[in-house]
Order: sequence, then C-alpha cells, then structure tokens
Amino acid sequence: MTRPMLATSGLEKDYGDAPALHPLDLEVPVGQLVALVGHNGSGKSTMLKMCAGLLTPSSGSVKIDGNDAGTTEARTALSYLADAPVFYDDLSVWEHLEYVARLHGVEEWEQPAADLLGYLGIYERADDLPLTFSRGLKQKAAIALAFVRPFQLLLVDEPFVGLDARGRTALIDLIDQNHQAGATIVVATHELSFTGRAQRMIVLADGQVTHDGDPDPDLAAQHLG
Repeated sequence: MTRPMLATSGLEKDYGDAPALHPLDLEVPVGQLVALVGHNGSGKSTMLKMCAGLLTPSSGSVKIDGNDAGTTEARTALSYLADAPVFYDDLSVWEHLEYVARLHGVEEWEQPAADLLGYLGIYERADDLPLTFSRGLKQKAAIALAFVRPFQLLLVDEPFVGLDARGRTALIDLIDQNHQAGATIVVATHELSFTGRAQRMIVLADGQVTHDGDPDPDLAAQHLG
C-alpha cells in the first residue's frame, strides 16, 4: 500500500465557543490530487494551517511524510500557499524568491524564478515590493514563492481568489505539472471547475467530513454555493 504523504490522527481544533474542526482521521497517499470543498467557516483553512504547522491543534496529530507537522523535516517536504499571503515589508518580489529558494537549498534559482514570474505575467514587477500590490498581484507573487522551491506536498488554500484569467491558467498548469511529476497536492477551493480535475474530493461542513471519495460535481455545487 502506498505510504501516506499526509496523515492526521484525531486532529481537532476548538477555539472555545465551538469546534472549528472535529476529530479528523485522514490519509492522503503519495501523488494524490485532492480537492477540499466546503463553505466559508467549514474548517478548511483551519485544517490546512494545522497540517502546515502554523496552527497548534487542540488535540491529535499531523504527520508529513512520517514527520510531525512543524518540524524541519516536515517544512522541507511541504510548500503552503495561503489564502492571505504574507510578505516581508522591505523585500522585493525577486528578493523574496531568492530568500525562499536558498532557504530550501536551490542554488540555480534565477532562471526558474524568472520563468515563474513571466508565466504569471509579473516579471516586470520583480523589483517592486509585494506589500504595495493589489490582491491579485499579491496572489501571483505568492504562487511564484510556493513553486520556486522543491516540495513533496503542496497545500493550497483558496488560490483563485483575486486572480485574473492568466493567473488562473498559470496556477492550474503549475499544479498539473507538479502533480504529474509526483507531488501530493491538496487544494481547498470554491472553484467548481477545479474539483473535476482532482482524484479525490473531501467535503467539510461545520468542521466535519461529510464526503470523502470520488469528485461529485452536484455535491460540490451544494457546498460551493
């Protein structure tokens, strides 16, 4: 049996007033493309943040390729594209790309970085501060940062918000290319058209899994409306 790239055991988050995520036992095998579907507040972002090691669970655990979430080994394996990207105030897009690439041991990063910016349509903004960008431009810069480094697992949270047609096409192509190369990818999305590209669809409602199986366009539409 294929080993899980992502595994949760009793993963739970409770903010005090109500559970944001009920205990979750989940395995995502190596190389699978998963669409994570649910209304706002269903627990998608909470789940992804805990898997990325950015949010401490109330209970339970997350393993990334057998390593505890948040450890150096887990962070090396995982790239996370957030729904609200955060940048350093004083670094340009190009400086961000260099920092992330070198942090993950990529020495020959310049050409791949330039290719990513060109593909996303923001090459001419390489020397600008992403802090000054619009929502859509910030998202494009974040996409470039997510893909300039190597990863085994990619977690993506609502990636299409604010993107123009070129950005959406570029992101889907990058996801497809990396999936075909063997990466495991989990995408939380409201984009109905994307769910059909996935091999598996997980539906969250009020912090609980209500579907885990083949993509179902009708079911997805109920939870994306």
